[in-house]
Amino acid sequence: MRVRAISAELLVEELAHRVAAMPRDRWLRVAVDGAPAARPSELADALVAPLRALGRDVVRVSAGDFLRPASLRYEFGRNDPDAFYCDALDVGGLSREVLTPLEPGGAGLVLPSLWDPIRDRATRAPYVPVAPGGVLLLDGALLLGRGLPFELTVHLSLSAAALARSTPAADAWTLPAFARYEDEVKPGVVADVVVKVDDPRHPALVDRS
Repeated sequence: MRVRAISAELLVEELAHRVAAMPRDRWLRVAVDGAPAARPSELADALVAPLRALGRDVVRVSAGDFLRPASLRYEFGRNDPDAFYCDALDVGGLSREVLTPLEPGGAGLVLPSLWDPIRDRATRAPYVPVAPGGVLLLDGALLLGRGLPFELTVHLSLSAAALARSTPAADAWTLPAFARYEDEVKPGVVADVVVKVDDPRHPALVDRS
């Protein structure tokens, strides 16, 4: 295994070209997975313009807009790491409304958001069409190991020390959930692309070939 230092700009360029080079006869579902401290939403956002410049239609969705209602998320308290790990994400809704419609023969219509976790109510967002050969960019935490279908998965990896250092004190209770994720899912092994981001200014791409 080789770890290659790479600039943030070159990382975006390389990932965009990798996605754009994938078959154009079907939709592509790309996951950018990482703890909030790893900033997966920023990387997913940064990929939109380059992919469009390379001729791909792009739709952005965040897993944070597919959380379950508060009554279910907080059934065992607001700071329960096991509930955060197992019960926060509406896996069924995300699969049904976003990923399954982009399978071969699917309708090609995705729901960009399902639930507003702040107001704790449905967003009532309209469905969005994804052009043939288009790309869905989904960012979020704890996405892997759930049986969700993706054509490409990118994991932004933080060491335990870096994660603890960069996680706000108010969210420190989530750290055991991410430790469990590393132990049970091993995202750094199962993801197609792994990027070390202990220092977000100086990412490093893991080459496992």
